[in-house]
Amino acid sequence: MASTSASTSTALPSVSAALDVARLGLGSTGSTEQEAVAESNITAEGAEAAAAGEEEEASAAEAYERTHVHGVYEAIAPHFSATRYKPWPAVAAFLDAQKLGSVGLDVGCGNGKYLGVNPGVYMVGSDRSSALVALAAAKRCGLQPQAVGSGKRGGSDDDATATTATAASGSTSSAAMNSMDNAAVARSVSDVLVADGLSLPFRDGSVDFVICVAVIHHMSTRQRRQEAVRSLLRCVKQPEAAGTPAETETGGGRVLVYVWALEQGSSRRGWDEGGEQDLLVPWVLKEPKTQKQQRQQQGQRKKGGGGGKGASQGKATAGTAAPTEAQTSSSGVSTGTGGHTADSVFHRYYHLYRKGELEEDVLAAGGAVVTSGYEKDNWWVVCAPASGAGATTS
Repeated sequence: MASTSASTSTALPSVSAALDVARLGLGSTGSTEQEAVAESNITAEGAEAAAAGEEEEASAAEAYERTHVHGVYEAIAPHFSATRYKPWPAVAAFLDAQKLGSVGLDVGCGNGKYLGVNPGVYMVGSDRSSALVALAAAKRCGLQPQAVGSGKRGGSDDDATATTATAASGSTSSAAMNSMDNAAVARSVSDVLVADGLSLPFRDGSVDFVICVAVIHHMSTRQRRQEAVRSLLRCVKQPEAAGTPAETETGGGRVLVYVWALEQGSSRRGWDEGGEQDLLVPWVLKEPKTQKQQRQQQGQRKKGGGGGKGASQGKATAGTAAPTEAQTSSSGVSTGTGGHTADSVFHRYYHLYRKGELEEDVLAAGGAVVTSGYEKDNWWVVCAPASGAGATTS
C-alpha cells in the first residue's frame, strides 16, 4: 500500500494554546474582535494543512493504483478479455428488468460483455483501460471477439487465485458464440469510451441506471471507494419528489455495484472474516505453448553443447502468495526466475469488502440502499440517490 502523509495534528499548535498566546499580547482588557481574528486565522491554517495532507494522500493512492491496477490491466487486456464472455446471471437480470428505452452506463465495462445483454436499452460503457475499451469497441463493431482462454472461472468475474490465461486455439465454445450474438446486438445499442471512475464525463441525473461490476474494490483508500460510489449516484436520475422512498418507482435511478467479499470461507481461496482486506492478487500470464516448447528445445540444445540461441527461461509458479510492493517492479510485474520474461506474474490491488461495508459506503456517499446481498464470493448492492428524510435503507 502506498504510504500516506503523516498526521498534521502534531505539527500545528492547538487552537486553545494559540489563543492563550494571542491574549497575552492584547493587554489586560483583551479584545474580543482580535481574539476572533486570531482564532479564524488558526482555523484557516489548520484547514489548509488538512487539505494539503488529503491531496498528498490522494496523489500517493493514484500512483499506487497506476502501478497495481491500471498498468496491470493495460498489460493483460487481451488475455483478461478472453476469460470475460459470459454475463453473470444477477447482473443480466438487473439489466433485463430495465424499462424499454432506458439509458444506462456500465462503469468499468472491460471488454463490453454486458453492453448487448438487453437490446431494449441503450448503454454507454466506460473503462479506465484504453486497451480494454479498444476490445469493447472492436466487439461493438462486429469484429470477432477473443477466443476463450484457458483461465478457469467458477462463477466469479475475477478469479482471486493466481490466474492462468493463455490464447486458445481451435473451435470457439458455445459461450463465446453467445458472446458474438451479444456483440451483434451491442453494435446498435451501445457506445464505449475511456473514462476514470472518479471523474466520469456524464451529466448529473442523465441516465436511468448504472452497473459497476468488480471495479470499486480496486480503489486503494476508503475515501476513494466512497467517492466512486458518489460518482455513480450522481449520474442517475434523482427522485421525482423530496422524501420519496428509494425503492419506489419514483425513487430515482438505480445503481448496481458488485465487489469482492472478504467472507469466502467456503471457497478454495481461503479468505474469511478477520483476514487481511487489502491484498495484491497475482495474475499469471503464460506465453503461448508453441513458444515455450521452442524455448525448452533451445535450452536442451544449450545444455547438450548445441548451437541453440538462448537458454531456457524460468517459469513463475502459479498460486504463490502475492509479493509485497517492494518485490514487484514499478509496473506491478514480477517475472520468472532469473529475471526472464516467461510467464509474467502481474499483481493487482484489491480491497476485500467485509459484510456491511458496501452498504456503509453507499450511505456515506449520500445514497440509499434499495436491496443488497451476497453471491458467489461477492457482495452486491442496488442503491439510489437519497431523497431526504424519506429515504429508506435495508
